[in-house]
Amino acid sequence: MAADYVRQQTGGCIPEAGIVLGSGLGRLADQIENPVVIPYKDIPGFPVSTAIGHKGNFIVGKLGGKDVIAMQGRFHYYEGYPMELVTIGVRTMAILGAKVLFVSNAAGACNPDFRIGDLVVIRDHISLFPNPLIGPNMDDFGPRFLDMTCAYDLDLQQVAEECAAAMGISLRKGVYLGSTGPTYETPAEVRFYRQVGADLLGMSTIPEVIVARHCGLRVFGMSVVTNCANFENRTDTLNDGDDVVQQADAAALKMTELFSRIIATL
Repeated sequence: MAADYVRQQTGGCIPEAGIVLGSGLGRLADQIENPVVIPYKDIPGFPVSTAIGHKGNFIVGKLGGKDVIAMQGRFHYYEGYPMELVTIGVRTMAILGAKVLFVSNAAGACNPDFRIGDLVVIRDHISLFPNPLIGPNMDDFGPRFLDMTCAYDLDLQQVAEECAAAMGISLRKGVYLGSTGPTYETPAEVRFYRQVGADLLGMSTIPEVIVARHCGLRVFGMSVVTNCANFENRTDTLNDGDDVVQQADAAALKMTELFSRIIATL
């Protein structure tokens, strides 16, 4: 029903790519040409975004010369939604015809070499979420047992590096660890996550990536470093949600240009 409603609102547009915009990164939607804005609250069966920096719209139009559909705000497990609603937007985009999913998020860095404002290509992830594929398998979408060896498309990562070089910006690569939230990590957790291989910490993205791969979509993921994770118990380094959104907003233009260039190559 959700896909049918969106299709009706867009005159049957078939997007080549879907985009999920994280906290403070909704400005990319402003660059979509000839946009059709569809509020989540109007879509049958859809939840609404309640998180800071998530407007709650589908935006359909052109970016990089291609038809795209963007989620201006996502759904989080910590908002109390079950996994089938956390990931409903991805399945909707797949039904509409998207073949590639671009996911973005604001993340804390537990890699001490990373700095606020860095753009980091996600090369792999560590999940502390309940798996969104638990339950009866949706055979129409994908297999019961899903391989995740190359969850993040290697060719798209190479294209991203080439586009970034043409823009004169540097990219980092890292492993994203997703936990349920809504609490930020304790310093002891940060130290533990770093020891097991995490570079980035967040509360989203991974359920969407798993469902996208189950649907057969290629995936490109990017984090914007909006704060440096706290390794020590000190009161002068407390995390703040509003500051995360502000830092993400400052980096959104670079990420928008990069996504546009990658999409143009599809």
